[in-house]
Amino acid sequence: MALTAQQFFEARPESISQARFFTSEALTDWGLPDRVEDIRLCVSELATNAMVHGTVPGHGFLVKLDAEEETVRMEVHDSRRRHPKARQAAHTDTSGRGLIRVDMLADGWGVQDRTPCGKIVWCCFKAAGSTTA
Repeated sequence: MALTAQQFFEARPESISQARFFTSEALTDWGLPDRVEDIRLCVSELATNAMVHGTVPGHGFLVKLDAEEETVRMEVHDSRRRHPKARQAAHTDTSGRGLIRVDMLADGWGVQDRTPCGKIVWCCFKAAGSTTA
């Protein structure tokens, strides 16, 4: 059975912790605790990117979760088309490591344009012991 949950967040700092809480609650309610911490960290990174780089004034971002069989797909929708790119942060940088973390924790991730504007940054996570994504 496919499960879906989504929630809109305003582009403000407290929305990042709210997005983490929303994610934890949905996955726990669905009985999918295996990858909660990995997914929470990725939603935190992608929601922060959406808030800082991906929203135009007056717009927020949407977090969407889809679970089907052994896979969870998490998406963050925002209002700008500029695609994020992973970069190598210097040891002294205080930011710039988020997409590297996402790449390490998720079983796959990518970006797609959204109509009429904006983009969707997504990640897929296989359940522990699963062989399909």
